[in-house]
Amino acid sequence: MILTGPFIEEEVRAGRIRIDPFDTGEVNPNSYNYRLGALLKRYDDDLDRFVELEIPETGYVLTPHRMYLGHTSEVIGSTTYAMSLIGRSSMGRLGLFLQVSADLGHTTSCHRWTLEIVATRPIRLYPGMVIGQVSFWHNHGELRPSPATYATFNQPHESLAGFAP
Repeated sequence: MILTGPFIEEEVRAGRIRIDPFDTGEVNPNSYNYRLGALLKRYDDDLDRFVELEIPETGYVLTPHRMYLGHTSEVIGSTTYAMSLIGRSSMGRLGLFLQVSADLGHTTSCHRWTLEIVATRPIRLYPGMVIGQVSFWHNHGELRPSPATYATFNQPHESLAGFAP
């Protein structure tokens, strides 16, 4: 069952959901808007690795059809609820795809989340811009937290599974 916006606010106040910093103006009917952090990683074919860049205040234009890794500006998590991090429809209508394959945030994870970002056309991103939304979900059944593989990172982090061209 998905939480409503007013209930998300209650759970933040009660400490069962952490969103830091929290702004009541970013609460939606069933989600909370999160902002883009200041760092991006993009894969460099010539170097055969990810390179990190800081998004300037003037913004950074994404190259179409290239995957970037970003991160949430907020620390987001819960020991009570599972999370789903998704894009906003306003950004999707501009051709920006967010969290293409990994939108599930496991219960007990609490950090700045790595974001998978793909643009279909040149799009300028700014640090701190509202880019996506997170919803919170009740768990049903016994909770068995998984090891904190990616939950220990607060900046964009590439796959630990390796890369096979």
